[in-house]
Amino acid sequence: MRSKGCSLVEMSTLVPRQRFMELNNLALSLHLGSFDSEMLGWGFFEPRYWRNYLHTHSCFEICYAFQGEGQFQAGNTIYTVRSDDVFIARPGVSHEIISSEEQPLGIYFWTYTLTPGSQEPAQLDKPEHNRGLDSLLMAFKNSTCVVSNRTAAMLPTLELLTEEIAQRHPGYSHIIEGLVAKLLVDTARATVDEATLALAERPLSRQPDQAVAQMIERYLRDNYWRPISIRDLAAQVHLSERHTSRLFQKVMGETIMSYLTTLRLDIAAQLLLDQQIPIKEVALTVGYPDVRYFITLFHQKKGLTPAIFRQRGGTTFL
Repeated sequence: MRSKGCSLVEMSTLVPRQRFMELNNLALSLHLGSFDSEMLGWGFFEPRYWRNYLHTHSCFEICYAFQGEGQFQAGNTIYTVRSDDVFIARPGVSHEIISSEEQPLGIYFWTYTLTPGSQEPAQLDKPEHNRGLDSLLMAFKNSTCVVSNRTAAMLPTLELLTEEIAQRHPGYSHIIEGLVAKLLVDTARATVDEATLALAERPLSRQPDQAVAQMIERYLRDNYWRPISIRDLAAQVHLSERHTSRLFQKVMGETIMSYLTTLRLDIAAQLLLDQQIPIKEVALTVGYPDVRYFITLFHQKKGLTPAIFRQRGGTTFL
């Protein structure tokens, strides 16, 4: 008697959703038509009450709700998000997610860059499917859509990604390449309609701790001008505050706050080269509302006060 095959849902229940985050062990760079994309991070929040606080990225952050509901603030607008919705934080847009307490929100999320490659999109001598893909991705970049429920193809792709990275059968990296390309195309389709799946570039392995440290580093560079706490960073990488601090110091060789201070003062040194920017404004721009504290800290770290540094022409640090 022939046994019945397992359905996708049955197979997916064998692999915990949390293992989706093991995708952080792969460094993935994709070529989609004339566009290049680098996958920066993968995450998962359990369906419980949580909040990830207002922040900004220089990349795209896409969230898919698989359970519950919550609120998503993008810029000055607050949206209600529910199960099977995909919601998008675009580069440079401040955003925050707050789970409902009554119906806790569970999400997958992923971050990536999407930039035109060396060739102009949609050239006439390209194959038709490449021109269509370029048009879709350009429309996605220019779209104002924030929340969409046109996500029928998304959950199966996320479940397959989780299974492949968890089981790691022979050929898994090639399957993940295709699934990630499909996920990015599905994300674009959810906001602007159709496209064709493009081939991806072979991934290179990297260590999980390094991947998390790079996510923290990118967050600091994207948000250095804001008040930043270890709590904020821990919420971003879904770790405890203690683990977040230890991991970053282990990989980067310095504490998070030491790195942030150096980053802020290096940027301040660049700004001080412009004689037209008041020192108080420089301090505010890099996250120090107390100009006296900024002057003292700059002197301690750079050996000169900001005023003398400016008089001497400064040094380019970045």
